[in-house]
Amino acid sequence: MDRNECARELLQLVEEGTSPFHVTACVERQLERAGFMRLSMERDWGLENGGRYYVVHNGSSLMAFTIGEAFQFGDVFRIAAAHTDFPGLRVKPAPEVTKDGYRQLNVEVYGGAILNTWLDRPLSVAGRVVLRSEDVFRPEIRLVDFRKPFLTIPNLAIHINKDVNKGVELNKQTDMLPIVGLGGEEIKEEFFHICLAKELKVEPKDILDYELGLYNTDTGDFLGLSQEFVSSPRLDNLTSVQAITAALIAGSRSKGINVGVFFDHEEIGSRTKQGAGSVLLSAVLERILLSYGRSREKFLESFSRSMLLSVDVGHGLHPNKTDKNDPTNKSVLGKGICIKEASGQDYATDCEAIGIMQQICETKGIPYQKFVNRSDGTSGSTLGTIASSFFPVKTVDVGVPLLAMHSSRELMGTADQESLVRAVEAFFTLD
Repeated sequence: MDRNECARELLQLVEEGTSPFHVTACVERQLERAGFMRLSMERDWGLENGGRYYVVHNGSSLMAFTIGEAFQFGDVFRIAAAHTDFPGLRVKPAPEVTKDGYRQLNVEVYGGAILNTWLDRPLSVAGRVVLRSEDVFRPEIRLVDFRKPFLTIPNLAIHINKDVNKGVELNKQTDMLPIVGLGGEEIKEEFFHICLAKELKVEPKDILDYELGLYNTDTGDFLGLSQEFVSSPRLDNLTSVQAITAALIAGSRSKGINVGVFFDHEEIGSRTKQGAGSVLLSAVLERILLSYGRSREKFLESFSRSMLLSVDVGHGLHPNKTDKNDPTNKSVLGKGICIKEASGQDYATDCEAIGIMQQICETKGIPYQKFVNRSDGTSGSTLGTIASSFFPVKTVDVGVPLLAMHSSRELMGTADQESLVRAVEAFFTLD
């Protein structure tokens, strides 16, 4: 698979993965096509050597795993983890706002979004909706994606806001409300619920609640004189989701168990029931060994021999702001994956795991770089440290370098996606 094919697969996921629930559903479809079998947390698992399995948790997290044909006692887990969520705007309950002839939606900011990049964009809505059912403990759940842009958040004209180019702070409550349409006071108060019900082909009274987010409907594009860049929404962290999915499907390790895990809620701290700060990862891994008749003691023994890749984007060197990077450890777009280190453990720094990753890349001729923050500042964190605190194994943070991280549209090197896929596939293949 060449660099452009890897990038096109990524852009297909970006096109379809417009909410964490849709990202999970897209991964599920890829796994189903590759022969993976869905398991239920409510039933016993009958696992077999050579088997391919996955389990979905709360709609927005997924764990998939393959068991080697020669799997036997003492073999270890190799895990690669990413997240399905991305910064943006979420629709509040009772969101309808009618003011001065405009219809707007009341939204809240999710994660560390760069707010001004959401202005003047074509926006749509996607997520999941819960509907009334006969069994009150099992409401009907449906995914919805309007697909077409029907919202926007207009900028204030420079004639009225003359200091806009000096930098203007946006208020999350008053400045970020998108316009949905026009209409006077005669417009029905629940216009969004009516619109949502029409999209779902149900009655408005049947809608109990929802988890809906706004997304940028821009398509991804190749940029640069030689198409060396990809510009697209949601590269953080769908680059990693697609790389792990492709690598898990292609990985051919005959021994041990390969695991791809996709958590939700990384952008808001991970400490939720479907986030990396839950017992989900360790619970599923223990169930795998229990299904083979192994004891909990044997599961605990696996900690010392297993390994985790925390796969998330890193900060690329910005040519206009080179002073924002460490003077000797910086990542340039198109020059390979970045291995991220931080002595404060914002990234899961483990020199043994880093050494293993370096040797994997060198064995397969995969370009890599090292990234460290400037000593006088920090630049985010990943789920690696959180996940490894619940499953304490050797851990390393890797990912593609990115510019405009957390913008509604981000920039990466085209070749880096191929490098990431190859690196994770080698991790899942080498015995």
